[in-house]
Amino acid sequence: MNLFQLRAFDAVAREGSFTRAAARLFISQPAVTGHVKALEEHYQVTLLRRTARRVELTEAGVRLAAVTRAMFGLADEAKAMLEANQQLLSGRLEVAADSPHRVMPILAQLRQAHPGVTVSLRLGNARETLAALLSEHVDVAVLTDTEPHKALYLQLLCQSRICALLPAGHTWAASAGDLPLSRLDQQAMVLREQGSTTRRTFDEACAAARLQPRVLLELGSREAVVEAVAAKLGIGIVSSTEAPHDPRVVVRPLSGAALVNQHWVGCLERRRGLRLIQGFMDVAQAQRAG
Repeated sequence: MNLFQLRAFDAVAREGSFTRAAARLFISQPAVTGHVKALEEHYQVTLLRRTARRVELTEAGVRLAAVTRAMFGLADEAKAMLEANQQLLSGRLEVAADSPHRVMPILAQLRQAHPGVTVSLRLGNARETLAALLSEHVDVAVLTDTEPHKALYLQLLCQSRICALLPAGHTWAASAGDLPLSRLDQQAMVLREQGSTTRRTFDEACAAARLQPRVLLELGSREAVVEAVAAKLGIGIVSSTEAPHDPRVVVRPLSGAALVNQHWVGCLERRRGLRLIQGFMDVAQAQRAG
């Protein structure tokens, strides 16, 4: 069995692209293509479907990817362990986050402290971010309101409050202080999708207070919520750590029970001692302390 071929396949399976796989392995794209093609021809099996837009795993490819991910993950851990006493000068770190606003300051500090480290960032909602970490598609993650899990090591990053997002000309926009959650009962709302932690926290607080806002739009991104509010389609909800600097909208903190979220940085417990992961966790801890 040719390990170069397996490594090439593993990179394509992780990246979903021959181009990104080549960059990951520091070899040419034709070399990656050749290794994967040779592997498929030798074992007379189709592992990947190549379409105009992306590369997809076949059923056999999915099964093999589970094996190669574990195999090369252990090889990477062995290499990291042997290099643990060396200065953190280079390496590649896979990061997932449920908010660009919370992860970017950490990455900026990481870049300053360890300029040789390459970072790949995956953004998604809270559920997608946790799944990426548990499935070992990423090394570390920035997560919101994560339940304790025996496989995870979690480190508190910060707290945030749920805020109302109002059009600049709204009647409530000029008022000072917190806006009572009860004022949103029967109000027209534009909110994130159900998988969003901010949305879940808001819905649970409204249910506990027996409030029924009228959800007119469900949107897949924070940017879309800002645009909808600016267009006066309804009132939005945003985390205090993600408040936009946009003159078209006004952010007002909400007062009421259960409107606070906790944000964490996390990794798999068994991998927390690896130098790249520990470097990220140390930077995040220093930022919180600062």
